Amino acid sequence: MKAKDVPGVVHGLQTLLQLLPLQKVKTAEVAAVEIKDYPRFAYRGMHLDVSRHIFPVEFIKKYIDYLAFHKFNTFHWHLTDDQGWRLQIDAYPKLTSVGAWRNSTLIGHFKDQPARYDSTRYGGFYTKDQVRDIVKYAAVRGINVVPEIDIPGHSRAIIAAYPEFSTRPDTTWQVANTWGMYNRQNNVLAPNPQTFKFLETVFGEVADLFPSPYVHIGGDECSKMWWKADPKTQAFMKAYGLKDEKELQTYFITQVAGYLAKKNKKIIGWHEILEGKLDTTAIVMNWGGAKEGIAAAQLKHPVIMSPGKPLYFDAYQSKDPKDSLAIHGYNPLDAVYNFEPVPAELKQQNLGRYIMGAQGNVWTEYMGYPSKVEYMVFPRMTALSEVLWTEEKQKNLTDFKKRLQQNMIPRYQFWGSGYFKDFEKWTMANQ
Repeated sequence: MKAKDVPGVVHGLQTLLQLLPLQKVKTAEVAAVEIKDYPRFAYRGMHLDVSRHIFPVEFIKKYIDYLAFHKFNTFHWHLTDDQGWRLQIDAYPKLTSVGAWRNSTLIGHFKDQPARYDSTRYGGFYTKDQVRDIVKYAAVRGINVVPEIDIPGHSRAIIAAYPEFSTRPDTTWQVANTWGMYNRQNNVLAPNPQTFKFLETVFGEVADLFPSPYVHIGGDECSKMWWKADPKTQAFMKAYGLKDEKELQTYFITQVAGYLAKKNKKIIGWHEILEGKLDTTAIVMNWGGAKEGIAAAQLKHPVIMSPGKPLYFDAYQSKDPKDSLAIHGYNPLDAVYNFEPVPAELKQQNLGRYIMGAQGNVWTEYMGYPSKVEYMVFPRMTALSEVLWTEEKQKNLTDFKKRLQQNMIPRYQFWGSGYFKDFEKWTMANQ
């Protein structure tokens, strides 16, 4: 086997593993074969949200094994949100003693009325030693771990621990116990000196912990109503010449980008970070449609395509009312396989080079245990892996499904993994 770098060796080994029989045997033979292979995209990612539900270190490693087998090269680890802070930070211990725990969790769908809660304390976090272990485990398998610390919105767990970072520091906040954007209950950071000191310190610890050249800073779904209603925030905006709350959001993003640049890190942010003007070193992760990805590429930002349709694997895989509970939407296997990361308009404008790749997202509001995560990602993760590795002209959905049945379904079973079994019935034809 020959490869030009360590990731190439890792991918070659995965190809060999794919050729070996699934049975547990002492020795195995593989027929002589010559394979010349390489990925289409430089960024091939899978995401996992551990804020809504946290998973054991053993499953995080298993998830990384899934990524390595499928030749992804990035694990996007969503570590903080309104529903829990999951990372040890030495300088701010209340992030884990307070922010990592919620007093109850929503039962059923967030649209159900009346809302019901389980009244059970839930939470946890990963120690720095656990993170180092996971990062090392991933590196051996050719996987880069990109942490996400979501700011300036989606920060309810932060202000529950440290209310002085909120626009209402005299209020006692609780870690969120339901899902959604949480706009009408404060979850945004206030622009004050102690907040920016907090951000510089936290992102400094994150940068030292994760060797990744990228740190994801969120920047999505930031409600502006709390800034508008806060006289101190308005005074800050006037003092710094910020004409509106969008420019204030950009100010937050720029400050954190500056902190991370001192650590030789680049930022990734959800596409809302482009509501203001940013340096083009910022990488845009687009969870919207083709329009948002095109706009970012036209501004010459590197773009990671991660559209809700069809790359949110928390969406339903079927329209069967008995299907396992999911948040909303319908993203069947066919839609994932047929997804083209480079929009036609960018091809026509010769701007396709700005598309770094794509990513599947796994938000865990309705995934409280590992087998549910597996059920939601398989076989859609397998389809996305082929989208990101294979040239568009070589893709063939019929052939993919044949190989899926012959080779991958037995492998899911061999791994003891959950998976969606009824994917043949629920195709694009059923939309």
